[in-house]
Amino acid sequence: MLTMKNKLLLLAASLATAVQVLGGSITIKGSDTMVVLAQKWAEAYMQKTPGAKVQVTGGGSGIGFAALQNGQTDLATASRPIKAKETENCIKSFGKRPTEYKVALDGITIYVNPVNTVTQLTVDELEGIYTGKIKNWKDVGGPDIPITVYSRENSSGTYEFFKEHVLKGKDFAASAQTQQGTAGVVQAVMKDKGGIGYGGVGYASGVNRLKIAKTKGGTYFEPSEEAVLAESYPLWRYLYIYVNPAVNTGEVSSLLKWIRSDEGQKLVSEASYYPLPASLRAK
Repeated sequence: MLTMKNKLLLLAASLATAVQVLGGSITIKGSDTMVVLAQKWAEAYMQKTPGAKVQVTGGGSGIGFAALQNGQTDLATASRPIKAKETENCIKSFGKRPTEYKVALDGITIYVNPVNTVTQLTVDELEGIYTGKIKNWKDVGGPDIPITVYSRENSSGTYEFFKEHVLKGKDFAASAQTQQGTAGVVQAVMKDKGGIGYGGVGYASGVNRLKIAKTKGGTYFEPSEEAVLAESYPLWRYLYIYVNPAVNTGEVSSLLKWIRSDEGQKLVSEASYYPLPASLRAK
C-alpha cells in the first residue's frame, strides 16, 4: 500500500511530467513496425497545429514500455498488448495503469524472395520452419533450396506476437538470423533466394507475401484489409499507443484524439496498414 508521502511524490512527478509536455515536444517511442506510421502522424499533426512539436523514435515495443515506465516518453507505441509485468512496473512508477488506445490494425505478413514458388503455408508449417524442424523449401512444396530464417530482435512486439501465436511459446531455431527492424528483415529476404521473414504488412515491398491458413485443408488468406477486418487472416493484430493518464491532457490528449479521427486514420491507409473500424474511432 502506498504511504501518503509516496502518493504525494507520485502526484508531484505526474504534475511535473504534464508541465514538461506542455512546455516542450511530445515524444513517441516504441514499435519499429509503427515508426513510419507514427512519423506520418507527427508530420501531419504539426502541419495542422501551429506550435506543436512531436518527436518519433523506434527501438521496439518493449523499449517503448520501458521508456514509458521511466518517464522518458509521453506515448509508447506497441505492436502487441502490454504485459502484466510491464503494467505492474508502470503502476510502481507513476501510480496508475497506462491508458491503452487501439490506433490501427495489421496483418503480420510472411515475406519470401520473389523467385520462391511457394505461395502459401499453414500456421503449423510456419512453426516447423521457425523452430528448425523444416529446413528445406521442397518439404513445403517449393524448390530444393535450404531455408534461411530471418527474425526480429526480442525487444520487438512483432517477435513476441509471432512467438506466442505461431511458435506457441517454443524457441526460435538457433539458426534464425536476427535483424534490427522490419526493414532489415525485408532487405535480407530480398537478397536471399531461400529466405523467409515476417513483419508488418506496411513493409511488404520488393518481396512476395504468402497466403496463410490456420490449419491444413483450411482456407488460405492474404493479409488484406478485408481478411484482417473479418479476422479471417490468422495473424491479424491491433497496433496500440499507451500513455500515463496524468500526461493525457492538453496537446497529448488532442493528438491522441486526432490519431483516432477520420483524418488521422486516413494516414493509416497511406502507411499501408488498416484503419480502425468506425466503432473504435474518436468521436
